[in-house]
Amino acid sequence: MSVALLRLACTAAMAAQVAFAPLPAVAAPQPQRPVAQLLTDLQRLYQQTEQATETYNATAEKLTAQRAEVKRLDGELASARQALRGSRSDAGRLAREQYQNSSNFSVYVRVLLARDPQQALDEGHVIGRVAGERAATVDRLTGAEHRADALARSARKALDTQLTLAGKQKKQRDDVTKRLAEVERLLASLTPEQQTELSRLEQDGVTEAQRRLIASGTLGDDDRPASAEGGKAVRYALDQIGKPYLWGATGPASFDCSGLTSRAWARAGTPIPRTSQEQWARLPHVPLNSLRPGDLVIYFPEATHVALYLGGGKVVQAPRTGEKIKISPLAANPVLGAVRPDAAPRRL
Repeated sequence: MSVALLRLACTAAMAAQVAFAPLPAVAAPQPQRPVAQLLTDLQRLYQQTEQATETYNATAEKLTAQRAEVKRLDGELASARQALRGSRSDAGRLAREQYQNSSNFSVYVRVLLARDPQQALDEGHVIGRVAGERAATVDRLTGAEHRADALARSARKALDTQLTLAGKQKKQRDDVTKRLAEVERLLASLTPEQQTELSRLEQDGVTEAQRRLIASGTLGDDDRPASAEGGKAVRYALDQIGKPYLWGATGPASFDCSGLTSRAWARAGTPIPRTSQEQWARLPHVPLNSLRPGDLVIYFPEATHVALYLGGGKVVQAPRTGEKIKISPLAANPVLGAVRPDAAPRRL
């Protein structure tokens, strides 16, 4: 067979192999999750994000207080060290005077040998007073040293606590960032049709929850007036409608849920805890059938969300990432209970 015929045969054989080679397998499309499942996942992520946010906020509050404590102790330590330097100077001066005026004769011997015993007694009184001053100076020096040492230890411990809290806060900030990224990934994966259906399904759920709440009579007649402070808190919160939710924010440009409620009540003249968990733990509880405008409604078993009651079964709230402050039905989230910032303090 000639070279040309050999090449032609090889080419034909290769073409036959390509023609009859099996096609690569194509991955089967992933089954589309039901929108109801997507809503459940999204709500779970929102709740986890808010829980991480409130934990971060609580640590931020502790860190702020700890920094103030470190600053206070540093100031006291500086004053104690200044006092210590003064005491040491006084002790050195008295030591030099004692050395220069030293005598081997006691006051009693001086009285016996003196030509004028009364004068000797007067001198002895002066000497005794000087000795008392010396003793007091030594005691002051010793006390100042002990105080400076104790303050130095306290300042060091306070600083260590501050550094620990700062590290904890950083980890919690990373956790919040991670949760937010999960929410964003899920939202980005949705088609426009899924987003529309998701919103409709969520709204239907809120509407049904609100209907059941009203029908149960849990809110009573719900026509109770706000207190003077509660009215001020409500007016402030309503003025913030349309501003964006931002985790960790306390205004004035943006807020998270407890940032809004704590700022509203602070503007009303009643400072309250920063986080929803602390608001639930430390403020007086009130039943839902006693709600009045300005009270705080706490949500979820872990008290991770809070809104300010307006009356008529409505609340104003900073809902979640990606949304703006708005008026919502009270049953927009699972209700844990309610607290009243301007009621008599609870006994914890």
